[in-house]
Amino acid sequence: MLLREIINSIESVAPRSAQEEWDNSGMQVGDTERDIQSVLLTTDVTESVVDEAMELGCQLIISHHPLLFHGLKQVCGQNPQARVVEKAIRNQIAIYSAHTNLDSVAGGINTRLADMLGIKNYRVLCPSETNPNIGLGVIGQLEKTMSYDAFLAHVRDTLSTTYVRYTTPAHEEIRTVALCGGSGAEFIPQAIEQGADVYLTADCKYHEFQDAEGLIGLVDIDHWVSENHARIIFKDILEPLGVKCFVSQHDRTPIQVL
Repeated sequence: MLLREIINSIESVAPRSAQEEWDNSGMQVGDTERDIQSVLLTTDVTESVVDEAMELGCQLIISHHPLLFHGLKQVCGQNPQARVVEKAIRNQIAIYSAHTNLDSVAGGINTRLADMLGIKNYRVLCPSETNPNIGLGVIGQLEKTMSYDAFLAHVRDTLSTTYVRYTTPAHEEIRTVALCGGSGAEFIPQAIEQGADVYLTADCKYHEFQDAEGLIGLVDIDHWVSENHARIIFKDILEPLGVKCFVSQHDRTPIQVL
């Protein structure tokens, strides 16, 4: 398939119009008219992921996190992003990313995460002003009430996260769960306002835990763990079209826990 046809397939699910204003989803490197035989799917684009694409003979890397997020003023190996761009161009590997547009839509990061955790009847936590069916985060109900400790163990075991950080909830019985994959601490107030017993996200700071204590069960997991299923979403979109997909084995969280 042509790269533009692959992009159209992804954006039929996660249109770029759904991304946040500050985001940089879309083409990062390459020519959209190039013919693509195989694709490597990843959360992050690192040098080792580009090396993996070279070894597998992939002409395209599709990532969740954009490679080019802040301005890149030089491409001469002075930082990891520049080295990745240089290596990708030299080896004719295109790079495309779908970030907050994939977070915001049905079938994307947050609804898939809710499905994995068994959350039902969910709706958008922070809907777009123009479309109530699109937005960041979701809120819904567990099929059965469970204790807070049981919920924490459920998160740990279901998502295989390396750590679970949490604070004291308002009460010990958990039924309504809000979540946002990635860095979603800014939506803690909305989760509280909408009656969530628990809010699951990543990258929470000390004072955010402090402010949430006793109001909501704030549960913080590894950022990469909360979003690495993006790779499977991409695979589910592309494989039925006959695109040969590889899920990266070098894509991993940079955070190690002792």
